[in-house]
Amino acid sequence: MDQLNLSEAEWKQRLTPEQYHVLREAGTERAFAGKYNDYKADGIYHCAACALELFDSADKYDSGSGWPSFTQPIAPDAVTDHRDTSHGMVRIESRCGRCDSHLGHVFPDGPPPTGLRYCMNSVSLDFRPRG
Repeated sequence: MDQLNLSEAEWKQRLTPEQYHVLREAGTERAFAGKYNDYKADGIYHCAACALELFDSADKYDSGSGWPSFTQPIAPDAVTDHRDTSHGMVRIESRCGRCDSHLGHVFPDGPPPTGLRYCMNSVSLDFRPRG
């Protein structure tokens, strides 16, 4: 996959201030505030920064966490995992496989078949209906 490497000035031009804070500064939107938390349409969720396909709506479920949650990425290289020790805890951060933007975190408490919960920020996603 071709990587997308932009300067911080280019990212600031391309993204809204909220998107920049989450995607480039690893911020987090408030629980239950994101537009995709309760969203149920059929389609594909893309990276809001570079448009890479990240998650299929067929793998989305209501985790009750307040953020859109998925059992798996659409492809193995779409989302990369990174150790995150910020905020006094150890978590696994999820980033876009193309542009390295922060998406959210993955936790080992999801439903079958993967047992994973990819807990994403709505602002890091762009939904496109299937077809």
